Amino acid sequence: MSWMIRWFFKVLTERWFLVSLIIINFLGSIYGFYWYKNQLIATEPSFLRLFVPDSPTSSSLFTIVLILLLLGKRFPSLEAFAAVTNFKYGIWAVLMILLGAAKGNPLQWTDYMLMISHGGMAAESLLYSRFYSIRLVHLLPVAVWTLLNDLLDYTLNIHPWLPAVLADYDNAIGWFTFGLSLFSIMLVYQLVRVSEYTPAKKKV
Repeated sequence: MSWMIRWFFKVLTERWFLVSLIIINFLGSIYGFYWYKNQLIATEPSFLRLFVPDSPTSSSLFTIVLILLLLGKRFPSLEAFAAVTNFKYGIWAVLMILLGAAKGNPLQWTDYMLMISHGGMAAESLLYSRFYSIRLVHLLPVAVWTLLNDLLDYTLNIHPWLPAVLADYDNAIGWFTFGLSLFSIMLVYQLVRVSEYTPAKKKV
């Protein structure tokens, strides 16, 4: 079993695998920004649009992290932003789709596609944690940005549009999102602490 684990983590840094993942993330990010187009147009004042496309922004950042990994480069501040937000919004989207379905919103094929893609976002953030060069100081700005984003999302109502069946749960979803942000930050911090002295960090 140990050799399979070593093989798996070795594959994560193989050129063909990284290139494939970069292409998948890049195309997914483009689709994500397209998916947000109507909400971006409807959001005023225009500067608030920066806080609207949460998932495609985080997947775009993670795409850059993968490119840097492919080039043998490190940018810990970018890694911190990408790791936290990619995990958070990956989990958030899957749970919101499932919650909507539980409340009577019928699942479409696009919902299954979104759950797979966002589940992959969360998974890749965790799988590549052994290769991050993040320290606590890099996570502090991420915490400020992420919690500010939550505050703006749920006080100015610029969070991702939700199914109508979830309209009555907006406040509860806001508090859940805030808690998920804290959990994501702490999880990434714990993961990089565990992997801080692993040989993988020195080899990649």
